[in-house]
Amino acid sequence: MCAMLRRLRLRRALIILLVIAVVAPLAAFAALWFTLPDVGQLYRRTQTPSTRILDRHGRLLYEIFDPRSLSGGRHTPIPLERIPLRLRQATIAVEDASFYDNPGVDLVGIARALWINLRGGEALAGGSTITQQLARMLLLDPDERSQRTLLRKLRESLLAWQIAQRYSKDEVLALYLNQVYYGNLAYGVEAAARTYFGRSVSELDLAECALLAGLPQSPTAYDPFNDPALAKRRQLIVLDLMVKHGMISEDEALAARQARLSYAPAPFEIRAPHFVSYVRHWLERELGVDAVVRGGLVVTTTLDLALNDAAQEIVRAHLRRLANPADRPGLSHNANNAALVALDPRTGEILAMVGSPNYFDARISGAVNAAIALRQPGSAIKPITYAAAFARGALTAATPIYDVRTAFPTREGLPYVPVNYDRRHYGPISARQALATSNNTAAVSVLQRIGIAAMLDQAHAMGIRSFKAPDRYGLALTLGGGEVRLLELVAAYGAFANEGRYVAPYAVLAVTAADGRPLFKRSTQVAGRSVLDARVAWLISDILADNAARAPAFGESSALKLSRPAAVKTGTTTDFRDNWTVGYTPQIVAGVWVGNADGQPMQRISGVTGAGPIWHDFMEIAHRALPMRWFERPPGLVRVEVCALSGMLPSPDCPQTRMEWFLEGTQPTQPDTWHRRVPVDGLTGRPASPDTPRERIAERVMLDLPAPLRDWARAQGWPVLDPVADPAPRASVVSRQSVAILRPDPGTIYRAAKELPPSVQRAPLEVRVDAADVASVDVALATGEVLVRFDRAPYRAFWRLHVGRHTLVARAHLRDGRVIESEPVHITVLP
Repeated sequence: MCAMLRRLRLRRALIILLVIAVVAPLAAFAALWFTLPDVGQLYRRTQTPSTRILDRHGRLLYEIFDPRSLSGGRHTPIPLERIPLRLRQATIAVEDASFYDNPGVDLVGIARALWINLRGGEALAGGSTITQQLARMLLLDPDERSQRTLLRKLRESLLAWQIAQRYSKDEVLALYLNQVYYGNLAYGVEAAARTYFGRSVSELDLAECALLAGLPQSPTAYDPFNDPALAKRRQLIVLDLMVKHGMISEDEALAARQARLSYAPAPFEIRAPHFVSYVRHWLERELGVDAVVRGGLVVTTTLDLALNDAAQEIVRAHLRRLANPADRPGLSHNANNAALVALDPRTGEILAMVGSPNYFDARISGAVNAAIALRQPGSAIKPITYAAAFARGALTAATPIYDVRTAFPTREGLPYVPVNYDRRHYGPISARQALATSNNTAAVSVLQRIGIAAMLDQAHAMGIRSFKAPDRYGLALTLGGGEVRLLELVAAYGAFANEGRYVAPYAVLAVTAADGRPLFKRSTQVAGRSVLDARVAWLISDILADNAARAPAFGESSALKLSRPAAVKTGTTTDFRDNWTVGYTPQIVAGVWVGNADGQPMQRISGVTGAGPIWHDFMEIAHRALPMRWFERPPGLVRVEVCALSGMLPSPDCPQTRMEWFLEGTQPTQPDTWHRRVPVDGLTGRPASPDTPRERIAERVMLDLPAPLRDWARAQGWPVLDPVADPAPRASVVSRQSVAILRPDPGTIYRAAKELPPSVQRAPLEVRVDAADVASVDVALATGEVLVRFDRAPYRAFWRLHVGRHTLVARAHLRDGRVIESEPVHITVLP
């Protein structure tokens, strides 16, 4: 009896569970079904506020209109038969290849997206047909459109299925093509055709149709006004898909790929257009396109419109000056473009962003934002090299660097010999003066000392992400051999201005929904991250603000000198395609690039004469209402008197001293050894020998320089002690004029590179012989060791480098037994 009762209870429980299992999903489905919007309302367009982008003071920069608003945005509905077949096909190919066959939803795609996203716990994405997109655009409210949830996906799919049951495929396609957003206030294909090509959609060819079809996925990213190259790449994808789905032939696709796209002028008003485009791209990435174009958002940005307008006018005025310089009327410098970025280094807020002098000037590719384009920075990158060296204890501001002809080994086997802007060498030069005067040989020497990896690590820490693939960079990296973005470089300099703390640049302070709900608010507590010892940051700032240190290269009253203290550095690429000026105070960091968007070289212009005056005038205006401030010196820095030439402590014989700052613990402890008081022969000026008459001996201070500096110093007429005597000429030697060592140059310094194998670290040897009946030619060391022997011309070879000071002599052996010997050439190989 009890067993029977238990069986009855179990059966009843199973029946109840079965009913629940069947009824609950049905009830949930019914609840979902009956709360769906009415697809019969598909043709009705609701009014929503436009999205407004404001500057930091509430001034309107740009208004993004709701595509469903009859009073805002371009929108001209046209019947499907007026829309070119190729545009319809292109849209289907890129958005929903099975459009005419599916039931409004891509069940396989949805299942795949659900599985992938649910398994990973990620937001739902993927699997949207044209019908689903239409349902989302017109029937879901703005908040729901931007959600990536299972419920939204189910509601969208059910609505799409209902639409497919109620409307024909052509009706759905016509609605979609008339409603979808193509960017630049163009809603629907007719508005898009007139916006981008200045013609009706019915007049477009295949190439133009394919370009339009690729825009809806990301109208800002693929905007042909802003980035024609990326828009072109998107068009090629659309054409490939049309071929894949049999809509066009390969020949038709090829003709469309090669067709030239001519765009209409952008026909709308906008303030700070490059900045607005930058902000809009960020909004679409963070919130989605729908939320931006239909959400009625209020976006408060970091921009100071008045400051940005002033920057724009300064850029234009100086480009006019460069086009017709007062000192040489009618002789243009061929500098047609410029960009400017200004940040608050303490917060990272973008205060000004000018991407070109005129956004709407297609002749200079004005819509391209040069503030975020990749360009070579020239010497403007050098402070990062020196910062890395100071931080690693590789040198101090007083360390003498040898600015003499120096050859650096490369992976290719040919030495790299940097040259200075004026093609001169300055011998021993302190790190302070080397950075301040932008000495190229010294900068390469510093980079070789710390290694390329160390500099890249420092640059990456300071926000320069455009340096990629470390193996592709050589020592020219410190002279601007790697491309950066102006915005990146300005933000990196911001770390110098912010006591070694890097704050990533940003453009948006707050985003508010149409109903007043806060969607995003930037924290006011911006600490940044420490990327550099505060003492090193201060030292770099002190050097870059040292007008006396840079005066030998730039003059006392250059454009780099403001009415207040400011740290600043210029940059000029070797081919004059780019010039830069980046500088800062504690309140503002600003950078300027001048050049041409198409990469054409400029004429007779450098960073200080091209970008420098723009930077100067902008910084003066930007600081007009700001108090004068300088960087507070952090603890752990000491000021020490040093011998100006050697950087050591002054000795009694050091003729000139100066004060220098050091990180505590790195200051010199050894007295100067470069200046020595020695007895000299008053007649010859050479050190006295035991045979020199006593009455001719006098004491004199002479320079006991490191070997790499002696040849250079002797050429300058400096009194140099040289312990190495030239080898005595051989008895069989005749006139030396017929034989000469062409390479290496006399006095060349080679620096061995630890990261390169010894087999590739070689020096070129080349000998000229102007004599007849030459039997052989050899190049030997002063010790007599023969490095290479030639039996016939040309007399060229490579010599594997060995650390030390070497004297090379070339000898031509004539058939009559005579030997012609060249003048000796001294070179030095440093470890």
